[in-house]
Amino acid sequence: MSDFKDSVYELVSSIPNGRVMTYGQIAALCRQPNAARIVGQIAHFGPPDLPWQRVVKASGDLASGYYGGRVGHKKDLEQEGVKVDQDYRIQLDKYLWRPED
Repeated sequence: MSDFKDSVYELVSSIPNGRVMTYGQIAALCRQPNAARIVGQIAHFGPPDLPWQRVVKASGDLASGYYGGRVGHKKDLEQEGVKVDQDYRIQLDKYLWRPED
């Protein structure tokens, strides 16, 4: 589990400002494609200095478990220039980052 967690930390730390990745995408890139919920747990309890605001659900919805809830998640993303709609959702086709991009 420690190797997986370290891989998640490394990947999250590399997400560029103004872009996002999904929990499932991170899990798959860390070679655990069925571990999206585990990525969520890692995010919830992980180091606060990592850009967890750049991690969203596969639907583009913001995470209610984020520090400050979806309102806090929205605020932090909007500070990076990511537009969040009134339903606390972003356009993944516009903001999703793929490391190979």
